[in-house]
Amino acid sequence: MESLKMNREKEKKKSKSGGFESMGLSYNVYNGIKRRGYKFPTPIQRKVIPTILGGRDVLATSRTGSGKTAGFLIPMLEKLKQHVPEAGIRALILSPTRELALQTLKFAKQLARFTDVRTCLLVGGESMEGQFETLSHSPDVIIATPGRLMHHLAEVDDMSLRTVEYVVFDEADQLFEKGFKVQLYDILGHLSQNRQTLLFSATIPNALSDFANAGLRDYERVYLPEERRISPDLTLTFFTLRQEEKISALLYLIRHHFSFGQQNMVFVSTKHHVEFLNLLIREEGIEPSLCYGDMDQDARNINLNRFRARKTMLMIVSDVAARGLDIPLLDNVINFDFPCHPNLFINRVGRVARNGRPGAAFSLVTSEDIPYMLDLHLLLSKPIKPAPTEEQVSRDTEGAMSRLEQSIASGATVYGRFPQTLLDLLSDSIREIIDSSVEMKAMIKPCANAFRLYTRTKAKPSGESIRRVKDLPREGLHPTFKNVLSGNELTALAFSERLKAFRPKQTVLEAEAFRLKNQQTSSTQFADVMKKKRAIHEEVIKKVQQQQARDEMPKEDTPEPALEIRPGKKVSGSKRKSTSFKDDEYFISSIRKKQHLEAGLSLRAHEGFESNRLEAAVLDLVSDDKNGLRKQKSTYHWDKRHKKYVKLNNGDRVTASGKVKTEGGAKVKARKTGIYKKWKDQSHSKVSLRGSNDGTEEVSTGMSGFRGMHGDNRRFRGGKKQHSIPNAHVPSEIKDMEQIRKERQTKADRMSYVKSKSKKGKFGGKNGKRGVKGGKGRNKK
Repeated sequence: MESLKMNREKEKKKSKSGGFESMGLSYNVYNGIKRRGYKFPTPIQRKVIPTILGGRDVLATSRTGSGKTAGFLIPMLEKLKQHVPEAGIRALILSPTRELALQTLKFAKQLARFTDVRTCLLVGGESMEGQFETLSHSPDVIIATPGRLMHHLAEVDDMSLRTVEYVVFDEADQLFEKGFKVQLYDILGHLSQNRQTLLFSATIPNALSDFANAGLRDYERVYLPEERRISPDLTLTFFTLRQEEKISALLYLIRHHFSFGQQNMVFVSTKHHVEFLNLLIREEGIEPSLCYGDMDQDARNINLNRFRARKTMLMIVSDVAARGLDIPLLDNVINFDFPCHPNLFINRVGRVARNGRPGAAFSLVTSEDIPYMLDLHLLLSKPIKPAPTEEQVSRDTEGAMSRLEQSIASGATVYGRFPQTLLDLLSDSIREIIDSSVEMKAMIKPCANAFRLYTRTKAKPSGESIRRVKDLPREGLHPTFKNVLSGNELTALAFSERLKAFRPKQTVLEAEAFRLKNQQTSSTQFADVMKKKRAIHEEVIKKVQQQQARDEMPKEDTPEPALEIRPGKKVSGSKRKSTSFKDDEYFISSIRKKQHLEAGLSLRAHEGFESNRLEAAVLDLVSDDKNGLRKQKSTYHWDKRHKKYVKLNNGDRVTASGKVKTEGGAKVKARKTGIYKKWKDQSHSKVSLRGSNDGTEEVSTGMSGFRGMHGDNRRFRGGKKQHSIPNAHVPSEIKDMEQIRKERQTKADRMSYVKSKSKKGKFGGKNGKRGVKGGKGRNKK
């Protein structure tokens, strides 16, 4: 009795602990979690796992690195429990990139170590025959990219997704907004109506119209507070410099700033820059790993695995590696090219400072990137402050540095210049390296063309940030380098800054008149003109100069305020008074209050209005000039099937054509190629993924008492009968607009055909000898 009481008390303590013990998980799943090294669930896991186990659809939002993958894998394994060959596919996980799908597969196998649940990976770049072989072993879970899954659905006749009861859209915003929208709707059409749908992402906008179309029913929104968009253990650093100085800054950071043994990841804009920096850094004696979209899949896997195994300490990647990848021991991220979307920055820097480890993110910011930096801080709701200039530091060193430390302690971000002396020392050696390499010289022009195209096609910053850039004061040297430069160098920098700000008292015309006077030339016409003008405007100029001097003088009692990034407010320190006709009590703005948050989290361009919604309300008329017709031809596509022009979806893919977009960006036709038939004839095997109960009822006994039914699966043990849910296999009777249109068109065609036949019979059939009127042959028996 005492032992029973002790066990009950232990169970009560576990249920109140808030750990994985309190979630009611089975022994095999719980053991896999412990073997993986998890002791306590993260905040997003603590919120989302009980909700999923309760059977509800979920839309989950949390910052990257918060444990979202385990948040949907643990309840999936708890629902599946064991492998059932006759049940078909019971879970489907869709990922936007191959690397993320591979990582999810590896993680799922680790958590399912003590179960016999089978997983299958369907991604591009791999052999179709090998994937057919994996599918022939009746997997329970498929982890796939949308393009390759659509290829299998079109190729394999015996493949069905009607038995799927658990669907996960991983990185959902990337899936819906990066060109996979059409494939996802096609995949949803192959699924059962009784599925459980989960959407997970680090950044999901508040407007959920796209996600509601994904089949969410009675879903629960689970999210973490907005201030946790980036990890609190992450240190952000922003360096301002010119575009041509980025390579020198990157090499200095790699050589001198990062300590030995740290792993670093460099994000660039195009694949050409990845290859160029690869050649340059190899000349420095460092062997980096590479990863970009057009790279061969085997090479991508090899490079990523070598970097994870710490065989290489530097990795140069494009944005294909910005989403979802988990590199546990990564220390630093360098944004060689600043991202044009705040959510892309969040996902890039989310590769570091994961699971409680500290990390740092360094961003190289040009003058064109400063509005994007302001958009980022608008999304993060953080103030931003320029570093004090060398003039301020030399005038009041202790006061300037104390004010800077107070700003950093209050949560403000400080940005500053990269030292010009350090950049100049490296620029000559880099030029020599490039001139000595034929390959690098040949890549300069492709890199320039690719970056020009990238700059022309990237989204524009918000108009509010563009206006605020004009009011920003000049930044000084970044405080990171305060111990790198000596006092004499700081003095020289302060003198050069004063020289840049020098304004002579005499104008060019007065100086010319003074020269002519010294040469004893009688012409003093220019000097007389400038004396009259100076007499008129001298007082106004003095007032402006005195006001500028008062603004530049620091206050003794209060610290210098940072630039407050708040929506709809003027920048602090601006002397302009806001004169507006708007009455706050009655004026209704066309922009929502949280529009800046949705624009920052969305992958679409930052616009004041929601251009996609306005675009749907525009009546498109046929253009009547040459330029308009050319533009219309580029935005419309002739659909051969429906014999009409259809509009391109987001300008990059056709909605009604038979093409699908792969995760590599290539557009291919989703049709049969005969690969599956050839493989089936050679291997004498068959892919059968329909499930033994696909539309039928079946009785099973013993340990196999688990069948993949549509909807809620039920287990009956000990030889009891199982009954499937009635009419679970019957598709929904609710028709969409396209089905109604087709049905009406078919009915109209049938009626027109009948009318044409009746007219033909009325006025005489063949050769006018048979018909209703002349119907001698018809009435004659």
